[in-house]
Amino acid sequence: MELAAGSFSGEQFREACAELQQPALAGADWQLLVETSGISIYRLLDQKTGLYEYKVFGVLEDCSPTLLADVYMDLDYRKQWDQYVKELYEQECNGQTVVYWEVKYPFPMSNRDYVYLRQRRDLDMEGRKIHVVLAQSTSVPQLVERSGVIRVKQYKQSLAIESDGKKGSKVFMYYFDNPGGQIPSWLINWAAKGGNCSGSLYH
Repeated sequence: MELAAGSFSGEQFREACAELQQPALAGADWQLLVETSGISIYRLLDQKTGLYEYKVFGVLEDCSPTLLADVYMDLDYRKQWDQYVKELYEQECNGQTVVYWEVKYPFPMSNRDYVYLRQRRDLDMEGRKIHVVLAQSTSVPQLVERSGVIRVKQYKQSLAIESDGKKGSKVFMYYFDNPGGQIPSWLINWAAKGGNCSGSLYH
């Protein structure tokens, strides 16, 4: 699932926008996993890998779309509150901005790390302002795998945010990674906390 050199396509951004307006849950066995505080989380089992993909839909009543998008993109802010970050930075590689992220795992498990591309576009869709962020794993020679750290080579995420017509935000997120088989802790935390602005948009 690594992204080749280049950027994301316009179609990928449009697909995220479309899900924000009309969730695409038909035609596959998407199961409702959690529904609380205006947030619904669905999962789909991939029969070949035994891993789950996740889709999140909902409204965050107290967070503006611009704030959510800015928080998601702010790596320095993430390092202030996320105790599981060991390293997190952007690096220019072959004309592209790549994100490197090492995540602390409890002993005796090995840490995981991610190398991925991400791109944000603020779109005007028939008068609707929608913030879209796409991210996907990649491979670059400048960021080689480290001894004792497991590289997550399958990671994909899309996020679309627009105003809920009041002071909050309507949100869609798709998420998949392959570090193990457990549901990502941030996903449960997001639902349990009712969509906390500072941490709800990270995996």
